[in-house]
Amino acid sequence: MLLVVLEHDRGTLGEAGREALTFGRTLAAKMGAEMHAAVIGAGAPEAAGPDAIAAEAGDHGAVRVYTVDDGVLSDFGPEAWGESIARVTGLLAPDAVLACGSERGNEVIAQAAVRLDAPMVANCTDITPPGGDGAEWSMIRVQWGGSLLEDATLSTAGPALLTCALHTVASSPVKPPPSAPPPVEAIDVDLPPELARTVVKERVVLEAGVTLPTAPVVVGGGRGVGSAEGFAPLEELAELLGGRVGCSRAVTNNGWRPHSDQVGQTGTRIAPEIYIASGISGAIQHWVGAMGSKHILAVNIDPEANMVVKADWAVIGDLHQVIPAISAEIRRRWS
Repeated sequence: MLLVVLEHDRGTLGEAGREALTFGRTLAAKMGAEMHAAVIGAGAPEAAGPDAIAAEAGDHGAVRVYTVDDGVLSDFGPEAWGESIARVTGLLAPDAVLACGSERGNEVIAQAAVRLDAPMVANCTDITPPGGDGAEWSMIRVQWGGSLLEDATLSTAGPALLTCALHTVASSPVKPPPSAPPPVEAIDVDLPPELARTVVKERVVLEAGVTLPTAPVVVGGGRGVGSAEGFAPLEELAELLGGRVGCSRAVTNNGWRPHSDQVGQTGTRIAPEIYIASGISGAIQHWVGAMGSKHILAVNIDPEANMVVKADWAVIGDLHQVIPAISAEIRRRWS
């Protein structure tokens, strides 16, 4: 059995959870095993809840869903989630446990690994199960923020604890969809109250609407924008397209934009439908954050820039002329 841990926010399944299910569906087929899913914490009363998550998990190929709830699991907490996964793993004895390699997913699986005294392998892009008794798991995993792919093997007497690299696969349900949702089984745990020390207690909304990690369109600016004021045309284009503005590290170093807008290895990883990279050279640190984009349009005066070479499309020209021209054409077509 493959057990997939579903990342959710107070009872609403997130994209990371869907990616884990999609990746897990392929892995389970390689294993010749069923894919089951685990939902830790019931979520807020106003949220969709575990039943809705179970139905969506079924749409993505899970044949059974386990729910774990406890007074400590009022919200996300890495220690409480990790302890819950460890107990579920001990009870069900799956061949492997998989989560998406988001910040939360990697932390939770690491917590479970410590409690199970078992190794984990994070951020895999491909996993091959053992071929026979005593054989090793083999995998390709992301290292150095995406600049290196490592061939690795795992020998373990217990279940393999794994995460798939974020944005390795585009989440997709099975076709045709199942005729009925999978059965849901509740697992009781009695968690120590001290695990509540790292549970989220309060949430403050810092911004509403589309965020940089979830934006369908990101308009990025680099050193070539020239100044903080130079981002005004990028803001206009992003607003027209219902997207957000991002930037490179050089921009934040110059104080033109806040760090929260930075795309890259030390910033935010994005996966929009299109990333419009304006005046960005495309250093490896920035590329790590942008490579999950479905399509990339580069605007640059340098035809040899790394971002231009890697982009799906490129406009070789001055961004201060190209970006306003794109906005003007959008407004003309909408008028």
